Order: sequence, then C-alpha cells, then structure tokens
Amino acid sequence: MGNVTSNVAAKFAFFPPDPPTYDVLRDEGGKLLFSGVTADKNMDVHLLDTKGGNKIVATFWKHPFARFTLLYSHGNAADLGQMQELFIELRAHLRVNIMSYDYSGYGASSGKEDLILYGQSVGSGPTLHLAARLQKLRGVVLHSAILSGIRVLYPVKMTFWFDIFKNIDKIRHVNCPVLVIHGTNDDIVDWSHGKRLWELSKEKYDPLWVKGGGHCNLETYPEYIKHLRKYISAMEKISPMRPTKHQLTSNSSMTEVKHNKCLRFGKK
Repeated sequence: MGNVTSNVAAKFAFFPPDPPTYDVLRDEGGKLLFSGVTADKNMDVHLLDTKGGNKIVATFWKHPFARFTLLYSHGNAADLGQMQELFIELRAHLRVNIMSYDYSGYGASSGKEDLILYGQSVGSGPTLHLAARLQKLRGVVLHSAILSGIRVLYPVKMTFWFDIFKNIDKIRHVNCPVLVIHGTNDDIVDWSHGKRLWELSKEKYDPLWVKGGGHCNLETYPEYIKHLRKYISAMEKISPMRPTKHQLTSNSSMTEVKHNKCLRFGKK
C-alpha cells in the first residue's frame, strides 16, 4: 500500500516546472512584481505566509466590470507564469476577476457568495475540498478533474484512507451549480472521471465533453470559452441562495462537440 501511495503522490504532486517560469521582485516603491510575466496594471501579486513558514505566491487579475471572482487551482506541471496567457483570455472573454496561487514547491512559493471555484486536473482536489466546506459559493468548474488519486491509476470501487484528493466523496457535499469539462480522449485522467463527478453533483450544469480533447489542450477548443461564457451568464441570472435544476440546465443529456478551430493558446 505504501508503494501505491508514493506512486500517486509522485504522479500528481511533485512535478512543478523546474526551473520556475517566473520570480517575484519588488519595485522601488515596494510593490510586488512578477519577472517573466506580462506587465499588467490590473494584476496584483501577493506573497502569503503559511503556518509552516512557507511562502505562497498568489495573483489577482482584475476586470473593471467583473461580477464574479474565479478562484483558479491550476493543474500539475504548471505554475503561475505558464498560466498568465490563459488568465488574460479568461478575464477578457468572461469578464471576471481571476485569483490563482502556486502550491508549495511550485513557482516562487502554499466565503464570498460571488466566488466561483475553478479546479483543473490535480487542482480539482483543493477546489472540491473548499467547495464542500463553503455554503454560499456561486459555482464550481471542474476541468479534467479526478475522482481520487488512486482511481487514476487503478479502477478501485472504494475509497481508501490513504487516498489523496477524495473528490468522489466531496462532490456530494457541494451545494452550488457544478460545470464539468473533460476531453473524451484524455489519456491521463480518463473521461469516466468527469462523467462520474457530473453524475454525483447535486446541482448539475450542462457538461462540456470535448470530443477528441486530451488532458492539457481543452483551452484550444473554441467551445471551451463559449461554454464557460454561457455558464458565467447563467450564474448571473440564478439566485445564489436557492438555485434549481430547472434553472441550471435546459438539457440534461451529455452532448459531445467537434472542433476544427483553435484559440491562440497554442496548437493541439
């Protein structure tokens, strides 16, 4: 069992970009800045102290007309420097503020009702951990999410005590609209993970099953932004206190989409 635990931890937790893609500096006035990151007057950098003495880097990308703040937990093998282009695109297309952070060892680093939590891949772990505890979230987005650490490696039917990221259990305690996005050709986290999380969600929003999509390229499909924009718009119309299934989705069937064009995030 110990070997299984080590394999899971190594697969998900210990592959930050090396070297980091940015550093944190201070200007003459003492303001924190990113080196290696596009200068943006509407982006703030924060350095947070943890109880263990670690420094956690967080960024806040502001939109002047934002209704929501998206708390984005990025995936494995990425840091904030690599995510900047996507954050700029999401901020512009969705008209939201975006807050994100680097986990311990990543980059330079550890209950508001209008908050939307966004978890990509391994980032679905902290996202659902938080979502299961907060009662007044506006929404949750799960992007290429995992059921649990062990279930990525083995098709087990039960949750073991030593498993990490027990999303399959925590999703049942989320009391806000959940959007699931997953690629049908994901060879890292099988499509079945996303489908099962969607099935277990209390408040389901129309999922986006990206036909032919992999684990790290869903942002390159036009329907990614289009579906997210639709979701944000729907969250603006729903009362944060008592969302209903009728409000969340007009079609509960699982639809697949074909894609021929890409956004400018890079080639598939």
